[in-house]
Amino acid sequence: MDLLTILSRTFFDFPSMMEVLPQMLTTGLVNTVIISLAATLLGTLFGLLLALMGISPSRWIRLPARLYTDLFRGLPSILTILLIGQGLARFSYQLFGPTPYPLGIFALSLIASAYMGEIFRAGIQSVERGQMEACRALGMSYGRAMRLVVIPQGIRRVLPAIVNQFIAIIKDSSLVYLLGLMTQQRELFRVGQDAAVLTGNLSPLMLAGLFYLIITVPLTHMVNYVDVRYRTGRRRLTAPQSGLKEVDEVRQPSVALVTHPRIGGNHE
Repeated sequence: MDLLTILSRTFFDFPSMMEVLPQMLTTGLVNTVIISLAATLLGTLFGLLLALMGISPSRWIRLPARLYTDLFRGLPSILTILLIGQGLARFSYQLFGPTPYPLGIFALSLIASAYMGEIFRAGIQSVERGQMEACRALGMSYGRAMRLVVIPQGIRRVLPAIVNQFIAIIKDSSLVYLLGLMTQQRELFRVGQDAAVLTGNLSPLMLAGLFYLIITVPLTHMVNYVDVRYRTGRRRLTAPQSGLKEVDEVRQPSVALVTHPRIGGNHE
């Protein structure tokens, strides 16, 4: 038996792949998507809060955000998942029963929020200070100006980075298996691993990897496309908008938006 045949039977055994394919689709893929989307949603909400804390003029508000970000960006993802999954198991049992599924999502969301917070903070601070000054000239409060004008523009500018973080969460979701998921809660990697152990063949794991590629590769190319469109200015043929179109109904004064230093933590 030559080397090519051995490799083919070990990694690309078609019958082994077909045998585990239904579980991959109905269990593994579904749970991977649920875990990734839920962790991304929670991470986005926590991250936006961290970003707003990070640009606060108060040192006592900025400091906790910085410590949180440094902590969860510095720890390996697998360590965070194990600490959360095992350390909070007793509290989770009282709320959700014996399943560690919610703890896995929570741990991933904590990791994601640390990165999302830095992404959002960079996007918000990239918006020209003139946008905020124009909003204040229209009589808008600081909070309303941030909500309607500054934050939407900042998010649009860092959209590629947000999608990249979503891709990272999809890949990190494979670590949740360490918490001992139930049979119907297994994600792609766990389904492939269990099948590989039962069959003594690595083809199910290769199939799991193929599913990850099917999800992440199109997202990667979408990020590159969006980034190129944004950087080259081809996303619109019209002149760029000021960002105040949503609040035109408040007043209609003629306010010129000029380029000033970037938005930081200081405001009136």
